[in-house]
Amino acid sequence: MHTIKRMKLLTAAAAGLLALTACQPGAPSAPPEATAPSQQPGTATTPEAPAKPAPSSPAAPSNAEPDSASVEAQLKDMLVLARKGQVKGSDFAAHTNLIDEVEKKWGKADQIDSAGKGLYATYKKHGITFGFNKGELIFDIRSYDPELHKLTLPAIEKTLGKPKETAKNGDDQIYVFQASEQFELKFVIPAATGKVDHISVFSPQDAKNNMAG
Repeated sequence: MHTIKRMKLLTAAAAGLLALTACQPGAPSAPPEATAPSQQPGTATTPEAPAKPAPSSPAAPSNAEPDSASVEAQLKDMLVLARKGQVKGSDFAAHTNLIDEVEKKWGKADQIDSAGKGLYATYKKHGITFGFNKGELIFDIRSYDPELHKLTLPAIEKTLGKPKETAKNGDDQIYVFQASEQFELKFVIPAATGKVDHISVFSPQDAKNNMAG
């Protein structure tokens, strides 16, 4: 009986010791479950650096007005040729060459029209039209060179001075300059554009005499 009582006391003591140990501070406890990070590693939390402004691309070339020096040179060259009865892009001269000489070198004209005081042979590839009389003598050479289309009356007058006369043909204004005793240099400017459409190197003497040549 004493033995049984002693065993109960030992069991109670052991249980008390275990309870006391569990309550002591610093006793190891089960590690808390790891909390998943709210952001993935390496995710920036600071503001992003501002993007560099893209370099501005050069502006597309526009139909800029030619500079005054090039216009002056162009007009002076034009006047030199006009004094010889010629235009740029042609070796033929008014008052000198016959239309059949043009045909021998350039072939037949794309079209021939009757206008004013004679016939006009148009060579589209060359951008040139020849006016000739009944004697086949060329009295008018017209150039439709695209380079002419940038010229304005103020630019022309700045280099060549005031025209000796002006005329009108429909909506086209014609400005006439005396290139030499024999030849006139005419600029034809449509009202719609205010810029040269074509020029004419003209021999009035040969236009009057339709049987010349």
